[in-house]
Amino acid sequence: QVQLVESGGGLVQAGGSLRLSCAASGTFLRLDDVGWYRRGPGNERELVATITRSGSTAYGQSVKGRFTISRDNDKNTVYLQMNSLKPEDTAVYLCNVDLYVAKGTWNYWGRGTQVTVSS
Repeated sequence: QVQLVESGGGLVQAGGSLRLSCAASGTFLRLDDVGWYRRGPGNERELVATITRSGSTAYGQSVKGRFTISRDNDKNTVYLQMNSLKPEDTAVYLCNVDLYVAKGTWNYWGRGTQVTVSS
């Protein structure tokens, strides 16, 4: 069984910062590629950032220069540092991970953590 838990969301004023965490636990061999996504008030899903196991990163255009994705492979945890937050960053943030298990790679979604940015 696998558990994927996001944390670190909350209410912050515009210009503030938050750090999200996505921790994977359970029975798997390796945490591979990870992505952070968000679902805004219109319920559309947007790619925020991705990171490979080796640390290569990519970002959505709307967050470039403000957000930083990183990971700790020993802790099976991926982080999203969010700076200079704007009201339009308000969304449920979800992590999506590829986990390598004995029979191949499986994809999992977390339940999400709410980020609310007030103006």
